[in-house]
Amino acid sequence: MSVKEREDAGGTGEEHDTGERATASQRKLVWWSFKQHRLALVSAWILIGMLVIIAFTEFFAPFDNRHRDSDYTTAPPQVLKLWDTDGPDGFAWGLHVDGYTSEQDPRSLRITYEPDPEDRVDVGFFVKGEEYKLFGVIPWDRHFIGPEDPEDPMYLFGTTTDGQDLLSQLIYATRVSMSVGVIGVLLAFVLGIALGAVSGYFGGWVDNGIQRVIELFMAVPAIPLWLGLAAALPSDMGPVSRYFIITTILALVAWTGLAREVRGRFLSMRSEEFVTSALLDGSRHSRVMFRHMLPSFSSHIIAALSLSIPSMILAETALSWLGLGLRPPAVSWGVQLQDASKWSVLSNAPWLLIPGICVVIAVLAFNFVGDGLRDAADPYKQ
Repeated sequence: MSVKEREDAGGTGEEHDTGERATASQRKLVWWSFKQHRLALVSAWILIGMLVIIAFTEFFAPFDNRHRDSDYTTAPPQVLKLWDTDGPDGFAWGLHVDGYTSEQDPRSLRITYEPDPEDRVDVGFFVKGEEYKLFGVIPWDRHFIGPEDPEDPMYLFGTTTDGQDLLSQLIYATRVSMSVGVIGVLLAFVLGIALGAVSGYFGGWVDNGIQRVIELFMAVPAIPLWLGLAAALPSDMGPVSRYFIITTILALVAWTGLAREVRGRFLSMRSEEFVTSALLDGSRHSRVMFRHMLPSFSSHIIAALSLSIPSMILAETALSWLGLGLRPPAVSWGVQLQDASKWSVLSNAPWLLIPGICVVIAVLAFNFVGDGLRDAADPYKQ
């Protein structure tokens, strides 16, 4: 029965007959196998959503990264409402949130906030707000969601101890933390693949020298090495320079595992017939390594890449949380969690743990996608 006939009979169409699998390209086989991993498919859509947020950060953030409202520090999250029954005008439609009423304790000086139904803050989509440059080039002032009046308080995730909108900070932090993870892993993979390929292909003293360097890096525990290298950075270093240095530090520690895997693959393949044929045909060593040998296990490399990003994100988060990674005015999930490390603050503002939930979601999404890619890397097994 063909795929069309199975779909007409009420089937899902996700099973493919032997003839189709025999003539399908490797890309189709991998895609068919990946679709069977439901968690991986859902996680892939989550990561795509994060990529969209990263690309249009300023548009999705209700406020600018530098926006502060000293009148509302550690204000609780507001609830979006579609209609209003307690307002001054009675029942009314329209997307809005309730404003705040505040009260200060005379002894502890702690300010507590309560929703005020009498103070209606109208909320809209594609509203005019603070100006920014989309992609760093296009001047614009439209935001995906925000208050109709830019001066009104609209804090859907609450505010930080500095009076910053947590939702806006979270969106900006997503771009920084995800980019550190992705760029750091890409740097580590370039280094790991290059050195692993050279080590496994040539062997001999070249292999011995590279392996001793790998063993030297692996002999030092990762966390103390991260802490030592990060603590050696000057305290007055700018946020952009610190961003690139932290990314490079994480990459320099993460390349050793992949280098050993690539070395093992090259050692087992360098005596294969297709390698000998390429050399007899006059191909250069670099072409044989990176044009003929490396693509033969590219699916494994892609799976390993997606599985390595979570550890890089967690490393940056841990360093920033300890105060040795990124620092304000740069914002990342780790920088945001610094406020949550104080129990006196966290007990009064538990919403400051929301960045930690984002870390968990991102790590799980990358792990599920990596598992799906790893299972789909050899589609002929089914």
